Amino acid sequence: MTTNGHQFAAAPAPWTDGCVDTPAGAVPRVRTTWSAADRLGAWKVRWNLGRMAYSVAPGLYAVGTPSPESPVFVTASYKLSFDHLRRALDGLDGWILVLDTHGINVWCAAGKGTFGTGELVARLAAVRLGEVVRHRRLIVPQLGAVGVAAHEVKQQSGFAVVYGPVRAADIPAYLAADCQAAAEMRRVRFGLADRLAVLPVELVLGFPAMAGVALVVAIAGGLRGGAGDMREILHCGMNAAALVLAAFLAAVVLVPALLPWLPGRAFSIKGTAVGLALVAAAWAAGWLPNGGSGWLLELLPWLLLLPAIAAFVALNFTGASTYTSLSGVRREMRLAIPPILVAGAAGVLVWLFV
Repeated sequence: MTTNGHQFAAAPAPWTDGCVDTPAGAVPRVRTTWSAADRLGAWKVRWNLGRMAYSVAPGLYAVGTPSPESPVFVTASYKLSFDHLRRALDGLDGWILVLDTHGINVWCAAGKGTFGTGELVARLAAVRLGEVVRHRRLIVPQLGAVGVAAHEVKQQSGFAVVYGPVRAADIPAYLAADCQAAAEMRRVRFGLADRLAVLPVELVLGFPAMAGVALVVAIAGGLRGGAGDMREILHCGMNAAALVLAAFLAAVVLVPALLPWLPGRAFSIKGTAVGLALVAAAWAAGWLPNGGSGWLLELLPWLLLLPAIAAFVALNFTGASTYTSLSGVRREMRLAIPPILVAGAAGVLVWLFV
């Protein structure tokens, strides 16, 4: 079934509630409350379950009983972004224009270019928005500004772009103030809850690979010195594997949790600090050599390997933090990856052969 630029299956989505007739065709009306399925879906994508397929069809949607004078809100096709917007519009009348961002959220899609000027102009034409509303104003999320050139949208479509608040929850207050955003609405907040929200995805994505690394380290530990017996694997190999996993988990949890307070601006430096702190804690607890002849040489590989692992894991958060820019991420990757690889390889070689 085709409805105002949408391509839908025969059965309507459970979060829709009928349609609104417009001169450009029927527009699906969305519910502004979350169902149990919506809440389950939000939880699942946080754990990377079906995350890349969690999207809605691009097109025009209605909220409440909108008129040709009702505001138009632009968002991404990532369903969690769409869900937060429709929930924020509870009790209001308006239109939601969903861009085709391939299931990516507004901020990330704006950086990648899919939440951009070209897609916005094309979507306006596809849904025939000029026939649906009398005004010519679009409310675009502030975090989408990097991808949308307002003057080009105006030139190509006749629609003016105004940048709304950072968070969808502030939209009612923004509308009540005649679309004037208070300073607090413009502020990009990345508090503890926001930072920890990305933790489950990083844990799920990174753990299988790190578990494989830990398994290799466990086996290699048992082969150190040519012993290769089960006691060596259990004693030396498993201890080493535990330290590798501890470095991964420490970086996944502590880097986002302590992000504002960890030293340095670069995420790799912050991860390195977490890795060094882990080495110090393991040394103080007696899990690493802290006495006897040659203990410094025994400690050296862990001083190289664990911070390297933590720094590498910390780099994953560059794409989940509002602290970064695309050019800054590229620069850090270019500068940080080589020394991380060198330190990690050196740590393994020293551990195995010295």
